[in-house]
Amino acid sequence: MTEKPASKTSLYVASGRALGARDPDPAVRNPDFLAERLLGPEERALIPEQAAAQALDMDYAEAMKNPEATGTAMMMQIRTRFIEEKLAGTIHDGASQLVILGAGFDTRAYRLTELLKHALIFEVDHPSTQRFKMKRIRDAGIEIPANLTYVPIDFRHDDLGHALGETGYDSSRVTFFIWEGVTMYLTEDAVAETLTWIAAQATGSVLVFDFVYRSVLEFLKSANIDRLPEDVQRAVNRIRKLEVGEPWLFGIPNGEEKEFLARFGLTLVNLLPLGSEEAIKRYLTRSDGSFYVPGVPVTAIGGRANPSYCLIEARV
Repeated sequence: MTEKPASKTSLYVASGRALGARDPDPAVRNPDFLAERLLGPEERALIPEQAAAQALDMDYAEAMKNPEATGTAMMMQIRTRFIEEKLAGTIHDGASQLVILGAGFDTRAYRLTELLKHALIFEVDHPSTQRFKMKRIRDAGIEIPANLTYVPIDFRHDDLGHALGETGYDSSRVTFFIWEGVTMYLTEDAVAETLTWIAAQATGSVLVFDFVYRSVLEFLKSANIDRLPEDVQRAVNRIRKLEVGEPWLFGIPNGEEKEFLARFGLTLVNLLPLGSEEAIKRYLTRSDGSFYVPGVPVTAIGGRANPSYCLIEARV
């Protein structure tokens, strides 16, 4: 029987990280130096419609002239750096477990070996995506750390706590949870169930996840794309390509992040809109003070005036 390939979303995310990792400027270079090793010709062929994947077959300077590809690279640069800053801080404060929910082609367990050497790491994902990734890891000659455990799960049907408990996860230990690029693909009930479980874990545990606002889902359903500015059209088209076979289902009501998290017993610590001045200053400003890619509008990653896509840090 032919193995089902990884989700297109996981490959798209990896291609954005891989493209950003080629940047010569360390101030804006994506730290994921392993992503490109996981994306061979077969993997790129699964997402031929994505500009970031196409860009990996081009000279970097030439590839970065494509606004759609650069928009993807910018998004992944912010996500990767923000999450890893929070991860490092939580580990240094004493967290001893890392759980990556919907791990996809996440490479942190293989890259951040010094930071995570005393932590237990659990990659949680759909069995088919996980098997696909494990094969790619082996084929790329990347060493699997001894403190990493793969946890196969279907978030729609399986019990997260039971699956983790069966593989050595300890709910009494302070844990850092990464939930990247997942929430928008789940039902509200599935999101609520996961947040309820995380909120019941050890006090001091931290969750970082990304989300869109509910208004984004409504906009994507009803927008007449022909009437939108060209840069917004590109952003919408990029999302719609991702939604083929994997539709976006969940969004947080606009401006209600704190209240939404409080329903589950979680405390909002940080909220970072991807197109905000803070995100641009921290993650998209080059060593010489210039913007990541001159001429590419901020709307490619969310926009200053309409922060529709955000990262959240929450604490148990």
